[in-house]
Amino acid sequence: MTVNEERMRVLQMLEEGKITVEEATGLLRALDGGRKPAARDPVTLTGESPTLRVHVTDLDTGNAKVNITLPFGLVRAGLGVAGHFAPNVADLDLSDLEAAMKAGTAGKIIEIEDQQSRERVEIYVE
Repeated sequence: MTVNEERMRVLQMLEEGKITVEEATGLLRALDGGRKPAARDPVTLTGESPTLRVHVTDLDTGNAKVNITLPFGLVRAGLGVAGHFAPNVADLDLSDLEAAMKAGTAGKIIEIEDQQSRERVEIYVE
């Protein structure tokens, strides 16, 4: 059984209620050789926590296909979990983005137009 299959089995056991969250965490860490996730500096801002807004627009109609706002902490946690299943995601470095947020930077940070799918993706820090 591959490591990914073992991870999926642990998650399936958790979903079925056969093991607790703590037991699942321990098993997943054991599968990773006991290494703990790298510690990250918390984002400290005055006021509200920063959010990322993802806006996807259909280039042909101009209509919004996706418009979602996510707390940055949730994005960071999601990428941490995704790193267990997609190694290239684990290599994403969010330190520049976190530093910009700490400095109070806001606005559009990414804009991509995909001519093949006819979509524009924009990501904002708010």
